[in-house]
Amino acid sequence: MAITTAMCNSFKQELLGGVHDLDTDTLKIALIKASPSGTYGAATTNYSDVTGNSDEATGTGYSAGGQALDSASITLSGTTAFVDFADEVFSTLTISADGAIIYNSSQSNKAVAVFDFGSTVTATNGDFTVVFPTADASNAVIRIT
Repeated sequence: MAITTAMCNSFKQELLGGVHDLDTDTLKIALIKASPSGTYGAATTNYSDVTGNSDEATGTGYSAGGQALDSASITLSGTTAFVDFADEVFSTLTISADGAIIYNSSQSNKAVAVFDFGSTVTATNGDFTVVFPTADASNAVIRIT
């Protein structure tokens, strides 16, 4: 079906309700397989949306649930707050993925954001790296203006 890059609507509401603490909660990133059967984007509410459709990527060296994101850094620049993460390296994989979901494993796997890679990305017995955009008020992956 389709993957659309978006911050999840449920995350926006939950953030304002105090559900997520991006300083202390464990955020994870899981890969979405090539040609998923489900539709993912702003309406995605939970990591289980992906697993319920059997759309999490599978491959040699990849563990279901993905990996914890490292080095979360919250910054305020002018009137925009943003979060940055270290690029995430999945080591020694053989896998193909069309996108990824960031979710909060400390809060019942609630969805944070979904990302479309723009095409199928493949690793063959090598590293699969998710490169996060520049950490600034215009480009960071999670921004509140």
